[in-house]
Amino acid sequence: MSEQTFPELAYRRDGAVGIVTLSNPARLNPITAVMQTSLRALLAQVAADASVRALVITGAGRAFCSGADLNGLIPEDGTGRSKGQQTADAMHAMTNRLVLELRALPLPVVCAVNGVAAGGGLGLALAGDIVLAARSAYFYLPFMAKLGIVPDVGSTWFYQRLLGSGRATALTLLGDKLPAEQAAAWGLVWQCVDDDALMSEALVIAHRLALLPAHAALETRRAYDAAAGHSLAEQLHYEAERQRELIDKPEFAEGVRAFLGKRPPDFPPR
Repeated sequence: MSEQTFPELAYRRDGAVGIVTLSNPARLNPITAVMQTSLRALLAQVAADASVRALVITGAGRAFCSGADLNGLIPEDGTGRSKGQQTADAMHAMTNRLVLELRALPLPVVCAVNGVAAGGGLGLALAGDIVLAARSAYFYLPFMAKLGIVPDVGSTWFYQRLLGSGRATALTLLGDKLPAEQAAAWGLVWQCVDDDALMSEALVIAHRLALLPAHAALETRRAYDAAAGHSLAEQLHYEAERQRELIDKPEFAEGVRAFLGKRPPDFPPR
């Protein structure tokens, strides 16, 4: 399929894998209102296209995403609402929905972090199921240290879960950059790879993910999200109840046949 362009985005296909590129490289791919509108529209298109079985998200140029567009802060709108009130309302209406829609996407997502993932760009990067980082990439939360505000776009949720509260708190208060190699060593990302190998490695992983059962990404996300808030007994109950449904699906039957036949499973498309 030929490349499609959206305002501040580009989209192309590599077989069953869709590739989304944040495309405002002169400004390091900031989270603008235009970009969010484009990305939400594209995610809806991908979700509706059953021939797409995995997605890669990356950035054009030397950044993945530089975070909020501080040059485009919401102007006074004449309603008497403060800048903070307007910003929070915009986040509820657009940014928060974007993150939730990305996490609800019915296919696995690989984020290939090719450069800085700063501010809200960090939250966007970590919303993927598997995150790869180029060796020159780094993660940076300037919110509290530079601006006196809390991290957003899900950054606090992802950072604490992946790094633990001690490291997440220190990185937030100190405003230190976290290099890709350290991020991999600490478990923030799946793997750190050489810069020139980033997209090839991301595509290898995405094509592997494209062969999974159609419900693999959603069920896996939901299982680990549930585990984070459950006791052991509650999670054991959750697992048993999911098996009640999933074992009766055709994917399980195909998996058993493949195991007994000593061949790779051939799962149907979503």
